[in-house]
Amino acid sequence: MRAFYEADGARLSFTDSGAGLPIVFLHPTPLDGDYWRPLIENLPGIRAIVPDLRGHGASELGSNLPLGGFAPVSDAPVLTMAQLGSDILALLDHLRVEQAVFAGCSIGGNVLLELWRRAPQRMKGLVFICAKPQPDAETNKARRVTTITRARDGETAAIFDGMAETLVGAATRQRNPGIVAELRARMTLTAEALVAVQAGLASRPDSVPTAATITAPVLAIAGAEDSSVTAEEMAVLQTAPGGCSFHLVTDAGHLAAYERPKAVANRMNVWLNQFVPVV
Repeated sequence: MRAFYEADGARLSFTDSGAGLPIVFLHPTPLDGDYWRPLIENLPGIRAIVPDLRGHGASELGSNLPLGGFAPVSDAPVLTMAQLGSDILALLDHLRVEQAVFAGCSIGGNVLLELWRRAPQRMKGLVFICAKPQPDAETNKARRVTTITRARDGETAAIFDGMAETLVGAATRQRNPGIVAELRARMTLTAEALVAVQAGLASRPDSVPTAATITAPVLAIAGAEDSSVTAEEMAVLQTAPGGCSFHLVTDAGHLAAYERPKAVANRMNVWLNQFVPVV
């Protein structure tokens, strides 16, 4: 059942279902928490806590985002990883969850790294799915400037049309032609939210040093057809001193957990066994 909580001037949405090991799932942009539904259906024995990130799904963007954090577009509001991290910590407090496993895809993985910097004691384990610790390359920043300009010119729908095509792997599109329209329907950000997210991703910190400090167990899952995050970039997560189990999912793009939920769930279920008490 969908519920709401307040954080830093915004009304934010989440679902909380199931019983067992609590796992907080942080979705990619520009989708919402429904991204995780096919995966969660294949993960027995867990309590799934699934927020809509600020500005996504049923969560408000809020009106107090800072300006000036992304120099190439100095008047753009910036949805920082710090703000998203604060929102998730507020959700944990709201639910009185002291510790959980966390799973993040894309921007969700960036938030996991922010949470590790700020509250590592609350993280039993971290699952990165198609998410990398590196900051934006200059070419990516230039593309984000273009996306911001297009969004402000009223081209948000066209931007999302393109994202729905390119984020999904070619094999998935061939296997399931309806998936593009299915995912496109979940891309409901306003132009202002799209701008804020793009500015936030462009200005996110370099988290490679953070990855090298993670003492909790890490699971890293890459999509073989992901054009946004490569397996080589994700391999940096193997520097985590708590140990990293690394896997490549074939025939999947950037949205691997939605494209091939059973394959991703199989990897997760094995890895999650370490958190099940021995009786």
